[in-house]
Amino acid sequence: ADTLLRAEQMHLFRLLAWGGASVLVGTLVFVVLAWRRSTTSLLRHFGVQMLIWGGVEAAYAAATWHGLGLRDVSGATRLDRLLWFNLGLDAGGVGIGTAIAVSGWLHGRRPGALGAGTGLVLQGAALFLINAQLASVISR
Repeated sequence: ADTLLRAEQMHLFRLLAWGGASVLVGTLVFVVLAWRRSTTSLLRHFGVQMLIWGGVEAAYAAATWHGLGLRDVSGATRLDRLLWFNLGLDAGGVGIGTAIAVSGWLHGRRPGALGAGTGLVLQGAALFLINAQLASVISR
């Protein structure tokens, strides 16, 4: 039980760090765009994805941190099932982001769609890796 609690804490720390880094990157994109007085649709949509997803991830990690505690077998099973569900959602996010980026590129070279799709792929892949790390600890 202590090992699972420590693994969950590390998971939430990784999620909080990734969310914070995403918010920082999204903010920096907007600062650079404002400083250069640029209206690059690709970077603006990429920055929006980074800011929104990063904020949601960081808020979730911070809110969940306070509710952590030792789990019994049924609690560990629920966590395992939730993680596998999240892994499927993360893979779906990568697929949807890829579809958005590719369709934006092929149908009229829409840089906004390419930026948003790329941001979604990046977020989905990072969340998949973060969730897979915890899933691998639980599966042992």
